[in-house]
Parts: sequence; structure tokens; C-alpha cells
Amino acid sequence: MVKSEKIRYNNKRGKHMRMNDIGVIGMAVMGKNLALNFADQGFDVAIYNRTTSVTREVILENPNQNLDMHETLESFVKSLKTPRKLLIMVQAGSAVDKVIESVLPFLEKGDIVMDGGNSFYLDTQKRYQALKPLGFHFLGVGVSGGEEGARFGPAIMPSGDKEAYDQVQPYLDKIAAKAYEEACAAYVGQDGSGHFVKMVHNGIEYGDMQLIAEAYSVLKEGFNTPIPKIQSIFETWNKHDLSSYLIEITAQILSVKDKHSDHFLVEMIEDVAHQKGTGKWTANASLEFNVDSSVLTSAVFARFMSEIKDKRLMASKRFPKVKTQELILSEAWILKLEKALYVAKLMSYAQGFELLSNANERYHWNLNFGSIAKGWRAGCIIRAQFLNKIATAYEVHPELEHLLFDEYFASIVHTHIQDLRDVVSLAAQHGFALPTFMNALAYFDGLTTAYSSANLIQAQRDFFGAHTFKRLDQEGSFHDEWK
Repeated sequence: MVKSEKIRYNNKRGKHMRMNDIGVIGMAVMGKNLALNFADQGFDVAIYNRTTSVTREVILENPNQNLDMHETLESFVKSLKTPRKLLIMVQAGSAVDKVIESVLPFLEKGDIVMDGGNSFYLDTQKRYQALKPLGFHFLGVGVSGGEEGARFGPAIMPSGDKEAYDQVQPYLDKIAAKAYEEACAAYVGQDGSGHFVKMVHNGIEYGDMQLIAEAYSVLKEGFNTPIPKIQSIFETWNKHDLSSYLIEITAQILSVKDKHSDHFLVEMIEDVAHQKGTGKWTANASLEFNVDSSVLTSAVFARFMSEIKDKRLMASKRFPKVKTQELILSEAWILKLEKALYVAKLMSYAQGFELLSNANERYHWNLNFGSIAKGWRAGCIIRAQFLNKIATAYEVHPELEHLLFDEYFASIVHTHIQDLRDVVSLAAQHGFALPTFMNALAYFDGLTTAYSSANLIQAQRDFFGAHTFKRLDQEGSFHDEWK
């Protein structure tokens, strides 16, 4: 309780009140762990939570950490060195606005307010535009890595005024994950670009997770492979091109036995996957920016499908699946599935970077795609060896129009697209639900179709709505009576 008494003295602003380097508002899991991370790096950290008992609990759990608890926002803000730097870590939405409103009376021009939550990028833009004329800096700071990342090194995606970022860069670089000794916290761009990049990251994460789950499904349900063998396969894949955090933890998950039965724990978990909504934001953004993100979006739809468990049970009884033949797992099929997963993963990332590119064009954020890929190499959920290849692709060709146009990725697709076709064909023949694999292939086939059937659709539109059409042999717009 000695520490708590000292903190209460600080709140009274005694003559020996300490001045803090940075402050964190919100002591839920992410806020608490980021505050501890800052403290680990030698910073004096002020902490505040609306419910004082929560803040006090953080202090009691970490008595030797360099944390300074405050019971009022005024005390909290006034304890910060100027220009003040404070990080808001509360639930996205109106709660962020309420915190901003509450701290504004105690701020001075030039102070820096950061939102490190999962905020919607348009909300970040509005906050940035509202605070700028008042003389305050607002940074939207995407943070990925979950509880462990926040505590020991997350991937950070900061955006806002560059001059404000320059002031907080030493703080963010210190707490961020490191890849090849580079901090995964590079400046993203103006206003809401950091949260947009974080949103796309989460959309790609949805795609990655669903693709891995579908590969698992092919092995387990298609080839009737026992869990230990599947675990071994994922462990091997993690040593090759698919090496990533998600493949690594999948192998780890598959090794855990259930404490209450003779099964592996994963087999005892209900097949219903929930979500917090950022995947839907990515899907909505792809519609807004006219980008085919079908792999990412089908991963969101797959979670919707998982939630209607009762209907699926009813449908499975009404339309039972019939295997046409017993499938035998061979080393050739294991390799084929590995390469198919890699190609499908490439399509998923290509869609994500296409979405970033279109948003960049609209908002003039001047995004550095190579830097973004580097920033995802450590700390975040989608961290993977694969991202080095993406970073290199954009560093060699900063104006690269599409990820598939990079020589390395083009060669991968040329070599292994048939593997993806074979896996999708197998699924279609035997009734395996592989929406992300199938959409990855459909995306590739659509992208590589020089002359599509859209001419017929435009003719239909002109027929019933006089929407006009363009001709291949003449300039201008045309309309036909069609009768």
C-alpha cells in the first residue's frame, strides 16, 4: 500500500509531484499491457481508468513498475511533460469521443492525443479534423498483436501529422516488436490511414485463419487424417514458405490433449467462430472502393455460416454428403495442399494491398506499401516470412500495380496454380466447404480473363434501363433499342 499512498500524494500535486513521459487512459487488457510495456522501456507512465479500482488493481499487481496512478483526468493530464503525450485505450466508438471531450479542458496547444484502439478509420478522420483547428495533434494508432503483443512488442500503425509522429516515434519504436532490428512502428500516413491499414490487416487475418482452417478440414474430413498427423504436417509447413505465427500456433493447438476426454482439445470445441467486426469493416470498404476482396469477404461469410449451427445440422440431415471414393493421403497430396494454401494466401494479400492502393488514391495518404509489409513482420497476428517477399516487391517497384505482377509471386503462381485447382476440384467433387480456396481461384481466373462476359451484362442493363454501353470499334457511349 506504500505505492498507493505515494500516488495519492501525487494526485494532490505536492511540490515533489513527478512529471511523466506519457500517459495511458484505459486499463483493460490492451491499455494495461501497453502501459507496462512503456514502463519496461524506462518511461515514466501515468495511468488512468474511469473506475479507479481498476487502476489501483494494476498498481497492486505490478508494485515495482514505473507506473503513476491518477484518480482524476485533470491530475493525470497535468502530470504529463509538455508537449503532453497521452494514449487512449478504450472501447472503439463513442467512448473515445467522450474521453477526448473530457481531457480537452486540461490540454494545451501542441499536445498529442493518440487513439490506440480498434477505431473505424472514418471516425479517426473526423477526430483528426476536429482537433487540428484547436491546435491539438491527433494520431490514429493501429495496434496489433493481442495481449502478448501489447505487453512485449506489438506491430504499430501510426498516422496523423508527421510532426506529431516524430515526437512520439521514440516511444513507439521502443515498445514495438522488432523485425531484423527494425521497429514495426513506421509512420503510415495522414489522418485515418493508420486505422485503415490496421483494418485491412484484420481483414487479411480473417482470410489467413479461414484458409488454414480449410486446409485442416481437407486433411481431417477429406482424407480422414488423425490429429497427430495433421499436427506434424503443420509443423513441417511452418519450416517452409508458409512459416508464420498462425501456422505455428495451429501446430501448437493441434498438439493439446483434452483434459476431460480421450480426444484432442480442438475436437471438443464447438465449430462456431465469432468476430468483433473489423472483418466486416474490410468487406464493407472493399464494396466502397470497388475492390474484389472475395477471399477476405468469404472468410467473414464463413464465420456467419458457422454461427447458424442449428440450421447446418438440419441441412446436413436433409442433404447428406456422399463420398464418391475413399481418399488416400499421400506425400504428393500433402505437398499439393501446402502449395495451394500458399497460392491462395497470395491472392488474399494481393486483395488486401489492392484495397490499400485504392484507398490511398482516394485520400492521398502517400502510403508506403513496402514499409507497411515490413511493419507486419513481427508483433502482429499475420506476421510471416512471406511478408519479406512482399516488402521486397514494393521496394524494387514502388509503383507496382498489383502484387501478382512481381516476378517472384508471378513465378509462384505459374508453378503452383494447378495445385490450387486440384484442391478446389477435389472439394467440389466431394462436397467440402472451402469458400476462401474457391474464391482465391475465382479471383485469379477473373483477373487473368482478358475478355469477360460483362459485355452481356452491360447489354442487359442497356436493354432494361438504357444505361448505354461502349463499343470495341468506336469511341463514345451508345444505346440500342434491342427490339
